[in-house]
Amino acid sequence: MRIVLVHPNYHSGGAEIAGNWPPAWVAYLAGYLKADGYDDVTFIDAMTDHMTDEQVGDALRRLQPDIVGATAITPAIYEAERLLKLAKEACPRAVTVLGGIHGTFMYPQVLAEAPWIDAVVRGEGEQVLLDLVRCVEDGRWMEERAKVRGIAYLAEGKVVATPAAPPIKDIDRIKPDWDILDWRKYLYIPTGRRVAIPNMARGCPFTCSFCSQWMFWRDYRVRDPKKVVDEIQELVEKHDVGFFILADEEPTIHKKKFVEFCQELIDRGLPDKVQWGINTRVTDILRDEALLPFYRQAGLVHISLGTEAAAQLKLDRFNKETTVAQNRKAIQLLKAAGIVSEAQFIVGLENETVETLEETYRMARDWNPDMANWAMYTPWPFSDLFKELGDKVEVFDFSKYNFVTPIMKPDSMDRATLLDRTMANYRRFYMRKAFLEYPFTRDRRRRSYLLGCLKAFLKSGVQRTFYDLGKVGYWGPQTKKNVDFHFDGTRQFDARKAVAAPHNAMWKTMHRPKVKLPAANAATAKACGGGTEQLGGEEPARTPFKACGGGASHLTGGASAPPRG
Repeated sequence: MRIVLVHPNYHSGGAEIAGNWPPAWVAYLAGYLKADGYDDVTFIDAMTDHMTDEQVGDALRRLQPDIVGATAITPAIYEAERLLKLAKEACPRAVTVLGGIHGTFMYPQVLAEAPWIDAVVRGEGEQVLLDLVRCVEDGRWMEERAKVRGIAYLAEGKVVATPAAPPIKDIDRIKPDWDILDWRKYLYIPTGRRVAIPNMARGCPFTCSFCSQWMFWRDYRVRDPKKVVDEIQELVEKHDVGFFILADEEPTIHKKKFVEFCQELIDRGLPDKVQWGINTRVTDILRDEALLPFYRQAGLVHISLGTEAAAQLKLDRFNKETTVAQNRKAIQLLKAAGIVSEAQFIVGLENETVETLEETYRMARDWNPDMANWAMYTPWPFSDLFKELGDKVEVFDFSKYNFVTPIMKPDSMDRATLLDRTMANYRRFYMRKAFLEYPFTRDRRRRSYLLGCLKAFLKSGVQRTFYDLGKVGYWGPQTKKNVDFHFDGTRQFDARKAVAAPHNAMWKTMHRPKVKLPAANAATAKACGGGTEQLGGEEPARTPFKACGGGASHLTGGASAPPRG
């Protein structure tokens, strides 16, 4: 049984400006398959290698696989569909499989526009793919595919969704095969070292209205910290990884296990060999104020905070359950502990104005994080906020749903002006950092890291890859009138036919009830999500890092986290 996994050749001017990211989904899926005896697994990274259709087709014809699998976040869906069409043409007998966040919730539309896809894996992929592989190997695919839980497929022109597979309770059973990746390709520009994206947990207990984490993974599950460090030690010693980013949306949720993870890194002497970064919530930083120096001792050098908005009204709309005052304090605490702080701002909703964009810049200046990122609001078509926006969403070309293209048109400005004012924020913020702050940072390691981030920005700026500026034709304010986002106007969206109804898919998710926002002047730091409880000894009943200001980078299908939007 020969299995080929392929990463689609999709690019945008987002997180990849910081380097080439290793597709962790491949390692986790391959490891799970190999643990069950399926050793003939090959990976083709069409994205990192910038492979043409002809090159991918030639590779598949040489390999003649029995199964071809690909993954797709929303902006990569068309590339993934086209890739699997190439696979079907090159290897007509192969079973073509699509996994990832987009297919999980949008499989009716995916199968309608790409009928050559034999199966869509919905949700967590390891066990579902293994069951599918067994079914194909036994020659039972056409007759018994309805027995494979967690997939969707076409039968006589109609979409069939089998009952959802249960989440894997013991995720420590999943042993990734990191050997399947060619580590020479995956470099993190700020440090000049190889980069990895392991995960410590899956899912998120919070329900931000723009996010897909809690929807995709359904249950929140945390791994044994020692086993996570085992993975990291292997990555460092065997594959010369010098920087890693935890794929978790919020690895600090479970405070006790995160502390154990840091202590284990220290005990093994790994902070001298590898630095790392995370994305987390402001409330966790406030909660862990006294522990921040300890986190830095463990090698944690970069924390990207989901501050999301400068105005409290926007924070409330996003269900962020934090306040502007808390955001500012968290950044101050990180800087005091010697950890690089990055503030994330979401811009580009329908009520955005030139004044609100200026407000986010002034707020960034006031908070003075080390880095700032203004990401365009990207309304995942399966999110709550997408439904709320209704007919205000006019663009259904999902290839542009990449955090850097203005999908929404603000009521008071055109998209080109939105892009221009966002670029003005970047220019002013980073020019000040480049000339007045980064070179004069006293901490040598911190200074080196910040200058490395600046190098990544400058490189992408010169190459015109940052924010896809070269593709859209933006060279400064004087070129606003010539900006063209190249939206495919033929793409249409019908929620009744495109988005899977949860009851049809037998899909269930559990999450906490909303918690009341703490007062802005509350004296006591709250725990995750603004409540007083902390995830410590007991697990909750249920339960992409954005580097170098580049937006979410996480890939789905295996174990890496679906992106926020």
